[in-house]
Amino acid sequence: MRTYHTSHLTPSLWRELRTRPWSIDGQVKRSVEEICVNVKRQGDAALREYTRQFDAVSLSDFRVSPSEMITARQRLSHELLEAIETAALNIRAFHAAQLRREQPVETTPGVICWREQRPIEHVGLYVPAGSAPLPSTALMLGVPALLAGCFRVIMCSPPKSDGAIDSTILAAAESIGISEVHKVGGAQAIAAMAYGTESIPKVDKIFGPGNQYVTAAKQFVSSDPDGASIDLLAGPSELLILADEGADAKFVASDLLSQAEHDPNSQVVLITTTQTLAKDVENYLEHLLAELPRKEIASRALERSFTLIVDSLEEGVRRSNDYAPEHLILNIADPERLIPLVSNAGSVFTGQYAPVTAGDYASGTNHTLPTGGMARWFSGVSVESFQKTLTFQRITRNGLQQLAPTLTTLAEAEGLEGHKRAVTARLGK
Repeated sequence: MRTYHTSHLTPSLWRELRTRPWSIDGQVKRSVEEICVNVKRQGDAALREYTRQFDAVSLSDFRVSPSEMITARQRLSHELLEAIETAALNIRAFHAAQLRREQPVETTPGVICWREQRPIEHVGLYVPAGSAPLPSTALMLGVPALLAGCFRVIMCSPPKSDGAIDSTILAAAESIGISEVHKVGGAQAIAAMAYGTESIPKVDKIFGPGNQYVTAAKQFVSSDPDGASIDLLAGPSELLILADEGADAKFVASDLLSQAEHDPNSQVVLITTTQTLAKDVENYLEHLLAELPRKEIASRALERSFTLIVDSLEEGVRRSNDYAPEHLILNIADPERLIPLVSNAGSVFTGQYAPVTAGDYASGTNHTLPTGGMARWFSGVSVESFQKTLTFQRITRNGLQQLAPTLTTLAEAEGLEGHKRAVTARLGK
């Protein structure tokens, strides 16, 4: 990791550092557009061809059968099943607390306004299984979808060469009550859920992370009127750690590697007030990296990462807000003091015993989060992501009389006589 001191950091260099080392390749976009258009036009036939081409397996039926769901669960150890159940319980507890009913507001005597949440009826969840299967993503997406009350929840995940989906993903889906799972991956899975095929129903909104092809497909279908809405465009994982002199360097190095091992395009950042900690972390990184099974991936990510020495923790928070990380760890003595200053981050972990791993799996918060600086304007996935909000109003005759002068004056100002008459007709004027 490169090291910089804030005193030598020019505005142009800081812009360069905070720019993520990742973007969707132009050729990828063109290939994905072709895939999406073909799936839209040819349906299952295109899916079969792309599954043979990309997953090296021929499938006649994409949907996972009930017996396959049972078999997947039987293949897992008791310890792993228990871990899935515990994670699901914690995720459900946190997300259930997000369900709420808003109180009506009387804006004018006789004018009552309120909002109510309604589930998005049909949603599709994409669970990657490329370099590593992600049963945690099945839980993170499935639990809030079911809590929101979505009428139909389907899941797509890439098949292995034997034509089966990874058992941990199926067990996670089964544990929370998702039974409609399809053996389709990549851009073709996104297109299938967006447009619908003979086997896979069209959905209203698509959720889930993925590689460049998946992300480009989500971007494409979300801009097509015939397509579907999406949760967000998630890029490679990223982490920013703000640490003071009391932070354990080994903890910090371990946290940096935990996110660097996701993807060679991931970026991890350390902001600290002490040069000593920065050097100690660098030493631990070198030692711990050698022991990491995914060290080649992590090593490439570290090449794209950096350490920034700042003069104060408050300055560190300002830099973090400007960077807007997916994950933020406040590994400092008194994190509560700085929490009010944090404005841009997908998910925040406070104290020395809160690794991102907890949020990735089982603390209860959601791990589907904005990347690439989009935490400035996007939130992570929640129950609300699977809902839409309707506004209601109930107006009495007296309420309309009270509001009429305002309504008619504004209608006249806008030259909309029909609007005005919709009010005066009711009041006998």
